[in-house]
Amino acid sequence: MPRRFFARHQPDMSLAYGLKAAFGAALALLVALALGGMTEAVMIFPSMGASAMLIFGAPENPFSQPAHVVAGHVIAAASALAANQLFPAGGPLVIAGAIAAVMLILGLLRLSHPPAGATVLVVLLTHPDWKFLLTPVFTGAITLVLVALVVHRLPPRMTYPLPPRETP
Repeated sequence: MPRRFFARHQPDMSLAYGLKAAFGAALALLVALALGGMTEAVMIFPSMGASAMLIFGAPENPFSQPAHVVAGHVIAAASALAANQLFPAGGPLVIAGAIAAVMLILGLLRLSHPPAGATVLVVLLTHPDWKFLLTPVFTGAITLVLVALVVHRLPPRMTYPLPPRETP
């Protein structure tokens, strides 16, 4: 089997950076859970764990940027909620089609966020109502980003969010 399948493409991580990333991810999820406890609202959903890994472990990645995180989850959840309305029986074709549609939409908008694919699955497998879009999706994504804005300013400092890309 070719070696490239087993090559590690991720750059080396210092212990200080790794500890800060782990601390940030844990803190963001704890803040979301605490807010949920105080408001008696669900503030966390499964794909937030993957988002936290990206935001804190790879903050320089385009997929980790605030617009990608928030819009990715919101567009994914809204699309899946609409799919639930249009195709209440669901099934494999609806699931596959909804994920493909979200991938296309986010790609065309240049807002791809891979954990948003899991958000589609959560919606299509649990059939929540439209309130799910506000809590936990929007509020949870905003919470992750706000905590990241603070944590990435701690040493070792990271630039987050990245500055806008120059367009020709």
